[in-house]
Amino acid sequence: MADSVYRVTELVGTSSTSWEAAAKSAIETASKSLRDLRVAEVVRQDVTIEDGKVATYRVRLNVSFKYEGTPAKSRTKR
Repeated sequence: MADSVYRVTELVGTSSTSWEAAAKSAIETASKSLRDLRVAEVVRQDVTIEDGKVATYRVRLNVSFKYEGTPAKSRTKR
């Protein structure tokens, strides 16, 4: 198996329903522009409060995906 490199990026998902829905929303949205998502780690959960009630569930995720980068230009020795 070839060695691989993975990039980790932070996402924040929100939902008026639950933390699970917030995480799902973040991952589904990210998957539209990032390929080969691998692992999502919940880093933080919090809520926003309005009028003494939970208004929004928020989840901060670290998501990893395979890094493809751009090929290096060929260099010739002089």
